[in-house]
Amino acid sequence: MDFRQLGLDPRVLRAVDEAGYTEPTPIQAAAIPLILSGKDLIGIAQTGTGKTAAFTLPLLTRLATGHSSPGHIRGLFLAPTRELVVQIHENVRDYAQFLSLSVATVFGGVGEKPQIEALRRGADIIIATPGRLIDLMARRYGNFSGIQHLVLDEADRMLDMGFLPSIRDIVRQLPKRRQTLLFSATLSREIEAVTREFLQSPQSVEIGRRSNPAESVAQSVYEVARHLKPALLQQLLLDPAMEMVLVFTRMKHGADRIARRLEQSGIRTATLHSNRSQNQRTRALAEFKGGAVRVLVATDIAARGIDVDGISHVVNFDFPMAPEDYVHRIGRTGRANAVGDAISLVSSDEFNDLRALERFINRAVPRKRLEGFNYSAAAPAVSPDSRRESGPSGGRGGGSGRVSRGS
Repeated sequence: MDFRQLGLDPRVLRAVDEAGYTEPTPIQAAAIPLILSGKDLIGIAQTGTGKTAAFTLPLLTRLATGHSSPGHIRGLFLAPTRELVVQIHENVRDYAQFLSLSVATVFGGVGEKPQIEALRRGADIIIATPGRLIDLMARRYGNFSGIQHLVLDEADRMLDMGFLPSIRDIVRQLPKRRQTLLFSATLSREIEAVTREFLQSPQSVEIGRRSNPAESVAQSVYEVARHLKPALLQQLLLDPAMEMVLVFTRMKHGADRIARRLEQSGIRTATLHSNRSQNQRTRALAEFKGGAVRVLVATDIAARGIDVDGISHVVNFDFPMAPEDYVHRIGRTGRANAVGDAISLVSSDEFNDLRALERFINRAVPRKRLEGFNYSAAAPAVSPDSRRESGPSGGRGGGSGRVSRGS
């Protein structure tokens, strides 16, 4: 099946083409036509199966053909964490690059002023964590009376984090006539109850669970402070056995930062993420396959569909939030019974994700320490201004922006 058979807006298809995708994943092929028809939907799929695009692409198509009202919000996407909100925003921005739609993010841990301004202005899409959003809604910021589409992404995780009361409070303030989409990795009794509460006669799409990592992949974890990860990665790469290395990061700006540091230390490095043009991505892959660069730093989204033989090591610079992502990442090495290594650099804020992975694969991942590395080095001093500017939204505190051609 081709994306062109799914009924998406031509401008959305153009963005999909520029991202290098030609065939939809199973969740996309099943969900997109149902969402385009306006039906409520529950999608059971793991992270990394393309589920974000499964709801983003059809909703962008529907919003592109509708009409905006000044000061109103038309689409609301709820996600459990700031990191996931940022990832969804990156997807929306990339796929909406040829549309004139306004998008804003709302999450905690950053200043709320830009978020309040975005809610006052209104937006075609708000992507938010429930906690910060309900706090701002309680103070009467934002007009949600025009909501046409509600997405609950990683709903099972939101329930685990105790967000159900906040979600209920949010949904009470939305129009009853709307399209609601719920995505979850599992179909538990709690998810079934939430589905009955928030969705109307939903269609159901379920995509199978991934297998465990290949036995031919040797896995290891290095527990290290977050600020020391770049230095540890550099030290590990002094090992000549690390001859063809795929490094995973969560964010595009993180990939660029790591690549710059490695290049400055004399390690030939390329990056692969959605801010790179198709020609740049093709060249990066060709150089990696041909040995012109030793390290390829990639995000999960951009790495989907990569088929490269001979990868000696996969490094999780940022530990994945979902166990299935981990399995998918490290499956890039140790192929066809070849031996491969998967190294994870895990900081204290990622320990919960590591424990979830170990429960998923039903075994502990061996811990290692690099001899001679200074694990106790202090973090560099950061000025208050630098801290304010260091968030994933460029210091704007999750504010809004208009997504249009050339942005």
